[in-house]
Amino acid sequence: MPQMMPINWIMLFFFFSTIYMIFIIMNYFNNIYTPKKFKMNKFNNIKNINWKW
Repeated sequence: MPQMMPINWIMLFFFFSTIYMIFIIMNYFNNIYTPKKFKMNKFNNIKNINWKW
């Protein structure tokens, strides 16, 4: 964009690399990382259910 101030390529590199790292960290915490509190073992919880047929 010609009306913008010219930006140094190092600043552009840091800008896009930080956005990339933030994206990776957000995906890690949303998809991969599950702390022990939120882990539910479905097969162990079946014992606690009282089935009423």
